[in-house]
Amino acid sequence: MSSDLTQKLIGLCHDLGREERGMAILGEGNASTRVDDETFLVKASGHCLGTLGEPGLTLCRFSTLLPLLEGTWADEDVERLLLESRVDKNAAKPSVEGLFHAYLLSLPGISFVGHVHAIAVNQILCSPRAEEYATKRTFPDEIVCCGTESVLVPYTDPGVHLARAIASGVKDFMERHGEPPRIILLQNHGIIGLGGSPAGVMASLMMAEKAAKIFVGAAALGGPVFLTPENVARISGRSDEHYRRKVLKL
Repeated sequence: MSSDLTQKLIGLCHDLGREERGMAILGEGNASTRVDDETFLVKASGHCLGTLGEPGLTLCRFSTLLPLLEGTWADEDVERLLLESRVDKNAAKPSVEGLFHAYLLSLPGISFVGHVHAIAVNQILCSPRAEEYATKRTFPDEIVCCGTESVLVPYTDPGVHLARAIASGVKDFMERHGEPPRIILLQNHGIIGLGGSPAGVMASLMMAEKAAKIFVGAAALGGPVFLTPENVARISGRSDEHYRRKVLKL
C-alpha cells in the first residue's frame, strides 16, 4: 500500500476534522480512499478525524463488503463480515459506514470519499426544506463545486440499510446525469463528498457548507431566491467553469 496514499487520506481526515470548520467532533464522520481494484482504506470506528493517525485506518476488501448490498443479512452477519473484510486481522474494526464507502469507491472516477456532520448542512437536513437544498441552487460556485443537484437520501438506520439507500439514490442520479454525484445528503444525519482527489472532496464539502449557510440566512429573510433551471444549465455547461473544475481538481 502506498505511503503517499495513506498520507493523503490522513490529510483529508485532518482537514475534515478541523474544529473551526464545525464538520465533525469526537468520533463523528469518516473518510476513505480506493487503493486498488481489490482494496480500500477507511477510517476505523471510534477514531477522531482531526487527530487521526495510521492506526486509525483499516485496509478492507471490496469483495467481502459489496455482497451486503444484496440479499438478507442478520446484524451478526454484518458485524462478522466487517471484521472479515480487514486485510490485517489485527487492524482496528472499520466503521459500519465502511459499507457505503465500499460502494461509492467502486464508482467511475471516485478515489476519495469524505463523510461529515456539518452544522449548517444539518440545520437544513433536519428541517422540512431538505429537498429544496438538494435539488435547487442559489449561486454559481455551488453549481461548479457541488453539481447541478445533490442526492438526497431519506433517514435510515446506519449500516446495510443506509448503504442500500445510498446506492439506490446514486444509481437513479447516474441514470439521469451519466456520472456520479459530487454531494450526497443524508436526511437528519450528514453529508458525503465524492471526488477523484482529497482537494475535490474538500472543495465540494466546503462549498456545500457555505451554500447551507447562505440558504439558512436567506430563509430568514423570506428566501432563498433560487437560480432558474436555465441559469443552472448555463453555468454547468460553460467552458470556463469546466476549466475551473479542472483547476480545483473536482
